[in-house]
Amino acid sequence: MVPPPPRTEEQRREALAKAAESRRLRAGIMEELRSGRTTLAGLLARVDDETVGKMKVSDALQTMRGVGKIRAGRIMDRLGIAESRRLGGLGTRQIESLLNEFTD
Repeated sequence: MVPPPPRTEEQRREALAKAAESRRLRAGIMEELRSGRTTLAGLLARVDDETVGKMKVSDALQTMRGVGKIRAGRIMDRLGIAESRRLGGLGTRQIESLLNEFTD
């Protein structure tokens, strides 16, 4: 395996700042989902947003009320969604299946 090219101190600081900003944005989105200010459908409508698109499906599901790690895993298995899948990588049928699962 080839090591990554060396970075300058400034490049490292910029990368750390960008990563911290991404974590902050993701935490805000998760809080919106947890509190009910947004829904799974609302989140899936925003997958073109880089922050939303890079979120793991399992993390988003586990954030929802009444869905823990076990239930999220079972739902994803049943719907044929890999554990490593990100929201931006979901196919049309997978999105429809998730929406049907969580729509009254």
